[in-house]
Amino acid sequence: MAKTSLPLTASFLLLLISSAVAADTGRLFLTVVNHCPFTVWPAIQPNAGHPVLEKGGFALPTNTHRSFFPPSAHWSGRIWGRTGCYHHRDGKFSCVTGDCGNRFECNGLGGATPASLAQFDLHHGGHRDLSSYGVSLVDGFNVPMTVTPHEGRGVCPVVGCREDLLKTCPSHLQLKTHGGHVVACKSGCEAFRTDEFCCRNHYNSAQTCRASSHSLFFKHACPSTMTFAHDSPSLMHDCSSPKELKVIFCH
Repeated sequence: MAKTSLPLTASFLLLLISSAVAADTGRLFLTVVNHCPFTVWPAIQPNAGHPVLEKGGFALPTNTHRSFFPPSAHWSGRIWGRTGCYHHRDGKFSCVTGDCGNRFECNGLGGATPASLAQFDLHHGGHRDLSSYGVSLVDGFNVPMTVTPHEGRGVCPVVGCREDLLKTCPSHLQLKTHGGHVVACKSGCEAFRTDEFCCRNHYNSAQTCRASSHSLFFKHACPSTMTFAHDSPSLMHDCSSPKELKVIFCH
C-alpha cells in the first residue's frame, strides 16, 4: 500500500494521514523522504526469501516522500538512494550512483557501489516485536542518509550520516564523472581490492577484520554508521514495536 509523492504541504498532510492509518491498524510502515536539492531514486532490495517492496525502486523529487507497509511478518532488506539517473533515448534507464542493472524498478536487484545503505530486520524477536535498523557506509557513500524511528520502545536512536562526505572525500577514494565531478566516495575495499580492506579470506573474522585509515574517514565523520564488515554489531539497533521507520536523504 503506497502513498505517492506530492508537493511539500500536501506531502506533510499525507504523512499525518499515513500516521493515523498506521496507528489505527497497529502496523509498522516505512517512509522514505528526500530533502536533497535534487531528485533521488530510492531502491529497495529484500534479503533472500523476502518479498520485493514497491517494485524495488521509484523516483523521489526534492521535498517529497513515499510511505508504504512492509509485510506484517518478518522482513529484512536494504534501502539506498540512486543519484544522477536518467532515461536514455533508446528506452534504457541508468544512474550515476547506486544503479541496479539499468532498471527504474530494481525488482530485487542490488545496487552498484559506492552507496550509502539503510539496513532493516523487521518483526523479529517474538512477542517483543523487534525491528532492527542501521546505516552502513561499508560499501562507501553517495548521499547523506539517516533512519528515524517513531513511537518505538527501548533503544531507538536516530542513526546515520548527515554529513556530505563528497566535499571531504580523500582524493584516492573519490568516484568522479568524466567531467571531474565527485559523485561518490569509495570504501577502501573498492578502491584497493585487497583481502585486508575487504575483510576476505584470512581477514574474514571479527578478530582479523579491523578498521583501516579508509574506514576511519567515514567513522570520524559519521560515528553511528557501520564502516567495515565486522564493525560493532551494536550499531544495529533493536527497537520494539515502532509505528514508523523513516529513511531521510539529506536530513
